Amino acid sequence: MTDAAAERDAGLPIARPAKIVCVGLNYGEHVAEGGRQGPDRPLLFAKFANTVIADGQPIVRPEGTLALDLEVELGVVIGSRAHRVRVEDAMDHVAGYVVVNDVSARDWQGTPAALREGQKGDGQWLRAKGSDTFLPVGPVFVARDDLDPKAGLRIRSWRITPDGTEHLMQDGSTADMLWDIPSLIAYISNAITLDPGDLIATGTPAGVGVFREPPVFLQPGDRVRCEIEGIGRVENPVVDWSDVPSRR
Repeated sequence: MTDAAAERDAGLPIARPAKIVCVGLNYGEHVAEGGRQGPDRPLLFAKFANTVIADGQPIVRPEGTLALDLEVELGVVIGSRAHRVRVEDAMDHVAGYVVVNDVSARDWQGTPAALREGQKGDGQWLRAKGSDTFLPVGPVFVARDDLDPKAGLRIRSWRITPDGTEHLMQDGSTADMLWDIPSLIAYISNAITLDPGDLIATGTPAGVGVFREPPVFLQPGDRVRCEIEGIGRVENPVVDWSDVPSRR
């Protein structure tokens, strides 16, 4: 590992995952706040290893987006290979849990409230969800048997403005998940083999910035805190791309 890679991975409680499978629209109240119908099966998308940063490392707002948003999520770390597993066996493949922040560029995602006049989204979520630094991971890993997300864990996020004011954004419970962790693992592994170290981001509760009136987006100089009961928190500053030197 190079010095740059070692510095990048310092503070991560898990090895950088080979696969990051994310779940959209998996909290009932989040579905409702966007005025949508819940999907009839889990809505999946992917992030890549380039998105992962540790607690305290900066979230970089890329050139061209003005609608950066936060999404606190429960991250499930896979402990053993899962291929076409049954729901009743799925938890045997879980190593434990981390807190993650599914950072999203809402204008690139195409969310109407984030679009300026004449602007369109990308038509898919690759840039909107997969840009560098778009998955902060908290410093604490909690083993599977030490936590019960189905019982309901409080899950919250804050936008902290440069003057130090903490603005509570999301305040929900993992009990609001439409598909629980065993169901997600069974569904995903039916088509995508999950290997040890892979990460599932299980969706976000209501309170994201894009669905507020008016919308609230992260700005350079802000800090973002995401917290889950029983796991802890991840907190990161937001910087603009122009303030970060390019790496060759």
